Amino acid sequence: MLNYLKFRLFLAFIILLSSNLIYSQSNNKLKPIDVFSLEYVSSPKISPDGKKVLYVRNFKDIMTDKNYSNIWIINYDGTNNSPITTGNQNDFDPTWSNSGDKFTYKSNSDKTIQLYLYVLSQKSNQKLTNLQSSISSVNWSEDDSYLTFTSFVEESSNGLIKMPEKPKGAKWNDPAVEIDNIKYRSDGRGYLKQGFSQIFILPIEGGTPRQITYLNNDASSPKWLAKNKIIFSANLHDNSDLEPRNSEIYLIDIISEKIKPLTFRLGPDYNPVVSPNKKEIAYLGFDERYLGYQQNDLFIMSSDGKNVRNISKKFNRNISNINWSEDGKGLFFQYDDKGVTKLAYISSSGKVNDMVSQLGGMSLGRPYSGGTYSVSDSGRYAYTFGSVHNPSDLAVGYNKSFKRLTFLNKDLFDHKQLGDVEEVWFKSSFDERQIQGWLVKPPNFDSSKKYPLILEIHGGPFSNYGFRFSAEVQLFASKGYMVLYTNPRGSTSYGKEFANLIHHNYPNQDYDDLMSGVDHILKRSYIDKDNLFVTGGSGGGVLTAWIIGKTDRFKAAVVAKPVINWYSFVLYADNINVYYKYWFPGLPWDNLEHYMDRSPISYVGNVKTPTMLLTGEQDFRTPIAESEQFYAGLKLNKVESMLVRIPGASHGIAARPSNLITKVNAIIAWFDKYKDGDQDN
Repeated sequence: MLNYLKFRLFLAFIILLSSNLIYSQSNNKLKPIDVFSLEYVSSPKISPDGKKVLYVRNFKDIMTDKNYSNIWIINYDGTNNSPITTGNQNDFDPTWSNSGDKFTYKSNSDKTIQLYLYVLSQKSNQKLTNLQSSISSVNWSEDDSYLTFTSFVEESSNGLIKMPEKPKGAKWNDPAVEIDNIKYRSDGRGYLKQGFSQIFILPIEGGTPRQITYLNNDASSPKWLAKNKIIFSANLHDNSDLEPRNSEIYLIDIISEKIKPLTFRLGPDYNPVVSPNKKEIAYLGFDERYLGYQQNDLFIMSSDGKNVRNISKKFNRNISNINWSEDGKGLFFQYDDKGVTKLAYISSSGKVNDMVSQLGGMSLGRPYSGGTYSVSDSGRYAYTFGSVHNPSDLAVGYNKSFKRLTFLNKDLFDHKQLGDVEEVWFKSSFDERQIQGWLVKPPNFDSSKKYPLILEIHGGPFSNYGFRFSAEVQLFASKGYMVLYTNPRGSTSYGKEFANLIHHNYPNQDYDDLMSGVDHILKRSYIDKDNLFVTGGSGGGVLTAWIIGKTDRFKAAVVAKPVINWYSFVLYADNINVYYKYWFPGLPWDNLEHYMDRSPISYVGNVKTPTMLLTGEQDFRTPIAESEQFYAGLKLNKVESMLVRIPGASHGIAARPSNLITKVNAIIAWFDKYKDGDQDN
C-alpha cells in the first residue's frame, strides 16, 4: 500500500511537471499583447564633458493605445540612472548647452509641443515658448545666451473664390480649400497649410522668439557660426518646386537679416556643422544625377564658402549624422554596412576608422536601420545599441571600447524566448551576385520538424534590413513560422552600384534575388516546401504583388501598403515632384509602356495566389486607391482576396501599438487560413 501511494505521488508529480513544462513552453513565446511592454532608447545626448548622458525612454500605454516618452539622465559609468520627466506625455529631443549645466527639450505636457529649459543645479523646468507650430533644429549660441530653432509660419492667402455674404444665422458648408502648390499634402500630416519653416532666435531667459528669415521655402539645420551669424540649409531657387533636392548652405547676418549663399552646385547641400574654431564648415551633399539612389559625400569648406574639398570620395557608403572632433582634425559619422549601422571617424584627409557597430533598434516593427549617437568634447560617445535580441538600449564608449548601460526590456525578455536569427548569403540566379539575408527560427526550434516559411520583404526600395530586433518578425516566428528577410538589389549598405541596379528597373531582377533566397533556404530539411508565404510593406508590397503575378509557388500573400499602378502613383502620392524625375525616365504620358511594364496591375490577370491587401486609410505615400485597384482586379479575376483598411493610419501603419498588433494578426490569420498540415504554433 505504501509503495502504491508512493507511485501515485510520483505519477502526480510527473503529470504536474509535464503540465508546467507545457505551460512554460507555450507561455515563454512573444505574444502580440507584449507589444505594449516594449521600450526603447532614443536621442542619447552625452554632455560636453562626457560625464553624463541624457536619453529618451520610449514606452507605450495599453489604455490609451499611445506612444509616450520621458527624459532620463545617467552617469557615463552607469550610476545614478534617474528620470528628469515623468508621466504619460511626450518629452523628447534634449539638447545640452555648451557649458553642460543645462539643456533644452521639447514636451507636450502643456497640450502643445513647446520648448523647455532644465537647469541641473536647480532641478528646475522653465517653459520657453508658447508657439502654435512645430519646433525643430534647436542650437545653442557659443556663450549659451541664445537659442536658434526653426518653426513653421503659416502664410495667409487672398482666396480666388469669393462668396456672397450669408444671411444671419445661416449654416453653410466650410469654405472651399484652394490649392496651388505642387506639394499640397504629406503622409502623416495630411493636407498642408500654406507656409514654410523659418528661423527664429530666442534669449535663454525666454520671451518672444524673433523671426529672422522670411523665406519662400523651408529652412533647416540652423547653426551658430558667430555671435551674429547663423548658417542653415534651404532650397531658395526659383524652380525649387520642380527641383526639390537642390538645396544650398546659406549664411544669414542676424542684424541685417541679409542672406548669402555659400554653395552653388546643382544637387543637395545640407546638414552644415561648424568646426570648433569656427573657421570651417562640414556638410553633406552630392552632384545631382537624377538617379533613384544617390550616395552622398562629406565636404569641408572655409566658413566663407571657399576651399571646398570632398574628404569621403573614396568611401563607398552613405554618410549621416556628422559631428566634428574637438581638435577639428576630423569628424565622427554613422553609416550602414551590410545590414549593420556603424559609428566611425574620418580624418580631414579621408582616412576612415570604424569604432563600434550595432547602432539601431529604434524601428520596433521591422528590422530597418535607424540608430543614432552623440559625441562629447573628450571623445566619449553615447549611442543606441540594438541587435536582433533587443530594441535600442543606451551604450557609451571611447575609441573602440564600449559598455551597455541599460536593459529596458529585461523584465519581458527574461521570461520570453525569441527566435534565433541566422545570417545567410546566397547567389542570385540572375547574375550570381552575392545577396545577404537573415533566417529567423521559431522559439523551441526542432530541426526534426517541418516549418512553413514566410518571405518578408523590406520597403524603400532604397533601404536595408539587418541584424536588428523586429517585433513583427519575432511574432511571426512565435506562431511557428520560419521567416526569411533579405536585402535584394536596390538595398542600401552595399554601395551605390548595388543600390542603383534597380534604377529605372524596379521591380525586375530583385524578383530573382528574392526567389533565389527562397530556393537557398528550401535546401534545408526542416522547411516545408508546400507551405510558402510572402508579405511585405510599401516597396515590399510592390514586390509581393509583383511576385504573385509571376509565380504561384506561394500558398498565400499579404500585400501591405503597395504601389500597384505607377502611372496613378506618381500623380497621386505625396511627393509628385520627386518620383517621376528619379524613378522613371520621364512623365507617365510620355513613357506609358515603361510605367505599365513595371506596374503589378499589369500582371493581375496571372494571379492565382489568395491575397490580402492591407493599407492605412490616411496613407498619402502609397494611397489606399493603389490597394483598391489591385483588390478590384483580383475580385474580377475570381481570386480569393480580402481588403483590410486600417482607420486613421498613415503609411506607418504600425505607429500605434494596436495597429502593429492588427497588422501582425491579420497576416498570421490569412496565412493560417491557407496553411496545410498540423504544424505547431
